[in-house]
Amino acid sequence: MTNHSPAAKIATTIAPWLSVRHSARAVDFYKSAFGATEVFRLDGDGGSVVARLSVADAEFWLSDESPEHGNFSPESLGGATVRIILTVADPDAVFASALAAGAKQIFPVGEEHGWRLGRVVDPFGHHWEIGRPLE
Repeated sequence: MTNHSPAAKIATTIAPWLSVRHSARAVDFYKSAFGATEVFRLDGDGGSVVARLSVADAEFWLSDESPEHGNFSPESLGGATVRIILTVADPDAVFASALAAGAKQIFPVGEEHGWRLGRVVDPFGHHWEIGRPLE
């Protein structure tokens, strides 16, 4: 039996939702650092933004932290609770772009454990490992 409901066409995905301070600035950073595009954007009062961004086909969300709902930025927590792995064809170029946009290097791009990989922390406290598996 075939299911023709709209829900049957929805792919299962996992997309992080980043809590940040200064969400509009964060959108600009991710566009500059990773070439992200805006898939969805809702501008709120006082300059806040809720946005769904895409780096190629990899999507993530972001918005301003809302402690009243239990959503804290790494700046409020004193560090991030997750690391994000951004797999790309040219990690050296994306790593350099992230640094030029304002990220700070945690460790440079190198080869280890079957990956070409480097790690940055963005201006909002989120850690990104940028790399690709080695052939």
